[in-house]
Amino acid sequence: MCTVLIFHKFHPLIALVGCLCVAWFVQGCSKPSNVETALNENILHFGLGAEPQHLDPHLATSVAAHNILSALLEGLVSEHPETLKPVPGVAQRWEKLEEGKTYLFHLRENALWSNGDPVTAHDFVYSFRRILNPNLGAQYASMLHPLKNAKLYHEGKKSWEEANVGAEAIDNYTLKITLEHPIPYFLELLNHYSWFPVHRPTLEKFDAFEKMGTPWTKPGNFVSNGPFQLIEHQINSVIAVGKNEGYWDASSVRLEGIRFYPIESVDTEERAYRAGFLHLTQSVSADRIDYLKEKYPDELHFEPYLGTYFYRFNLKSPPFDDLRVRQAFSLAIDRQRLVDKVLKGGQTPANTFTPPGTGGFYPQPQFIHDPKKARRLLDSYLSEKGLERLPPIELTYNTSEGHKKVAEALHGMWNEALGVEIRLFNMEWKVFLSTISKGEFSLARAGWIGDYVDPHTFLHMWRSGEGLNMTGWTNASYDKALKLGETSNSEKERWENFQICEDLLANDFPVLPLYFYVHLTLRHPTVRGWYPTLLDHHPYKYIYLQKEEAP
Repeated sequence: MCTVLIFHKFHPLIALVGCLCVAWFVQGCSKPSNVETALNENILHFGLGAEPQHLDPHLATSVAAHNILSALLEGLVSEHPETLKPVPGVAQRWEKLEEGKTYLFHLRENALWSNGDPVTAHDFVYSFRRILNPNLGAQYASMLHPLKNAKLYHEGKKSWEEANVGAEAIDNYTLKITLEHPIPYFLELLNHYSWFPVHRPTLEKFDAFEKMGTPWTKPGNFVSNGPFQLIEHQINSVIAVGKNEGYWDASSVRLEGIRFYPIESVDTEERAYRAGFLHLTQSVSADRIDYLKEKYPDELHFEPYLGTYFYRFNLKSPPFDDLRVRQAFSLAIDRQRLVDKVLKGGQTPANTFTPPGTGGFYPQPQFIHDPKKARRLLDSYLSEKGLERLPPIELTYNTSEGHKKVAEALHGMWNEALGVEIRLFNMEWKVFLSTISKGEFSLARAGWIGDYVDPHTFLHMWRSGEGLNMTGWTNASYDKALKLGETSNSEKERWENFQICEDLLANDFPVLPLYFYVHLTLRHPTVRGWYPTLLDHHPYKYIYLQKEEAP
């Protein structure tokens, strides 16, 4: 029995499975599958992974949110579909002045919001002011700290006007941006959703300038300026977007819509793919790789992915307030065994935090496997505390078979080398994010995908007071080296200071790097214009569906 909702125009067949029940996929349905109908409807069916916590670009913090927001909104620049190099977006051209400290962006006059309003330079200034507003509490606000004096405003030390933040609308279609110092990756930075514009009248209507949780992001309220507009949002079921006919480059957009399905279970997602419910999966279970290689050799993709899988320690919570315990937990891990025996998808052990080669930076490997030293360090701690063994450690992760397998593997290593009992706590994604942000954890799973191809995207997270830090770790030497790496115009000096940052992370162990990502996905052959990219960004205006060629 299928539960099907039929919508007009931008709402073609959407099969909704109660609580993501797998019966639909297993038993099948008398109606044609999504993939079968998609060629006529031009609808892409996309496995999203987790339900995003926010569809507000100034509050979002996840890959899932990026996948949706990049369909709904467009920044000053866009991305080339193969290289991700900056290409014109809302800005049709720009001028780089003062050796890269100042930029003049010339906005196209035919860029419109989905309600017909023009997109202006004032919209960008308003948006930058909003995300930096200290009362909003945006975790990604530091992404805009390169703006001159932005940090003064964000930290509440001065008002926007007093700080004279480096974002000025010269007129409706000319935006002047002044930076604290030249940044080699600045244009790439603009493709992060934290820099995307929001529609001021809509936010003012819902009093959302400095409030979370207002309904401005709901269908019918969300005013977008990207190639698509929000049509439907059913929590943990489907997020539907339809073509935005008012988009300045609408004639280039070949899809009529995209359906994003939040399916956290990789096994359920795979069954959905095999049943023709999805064109794309977000992930693949390690246990299924061999089978899928044989069954779908041309549809299983192993692609580069700029990301690090790691665990956060809570340095404010015993026993991880002691460096010896953190060191012991790291030294007890055989990362090579983890990727070879558990993950099996081409991942590589993370002996640094920043993936080697990021932007040309190759940090020195530091995180090693030494179970004997791990035992000595833990024994030293236990002796000092008068303990025979550590009390059970709580390990928190968001619900996923993959995360569970990693946690269970590490539990085995820690138990074998250190005699430690690990209690696993899995949480739904939104609850997990809230729990970690409040510091209510001892040891927690994490992952970081680069926002741009530069080591700074990995290292800035651990600055003292950074919203994404969430470990309780502060180190003045780290902050100093990071600042020098940010401001230097010399690549040699940048790399030297970023290496200092890597050294300090390895010395203080606020985090536990485990492995570097490879993106394993299933993708149907009818999906075209989809290229492997290091950030897994795929501008939707270039994506289209085309019938498979006969063998």
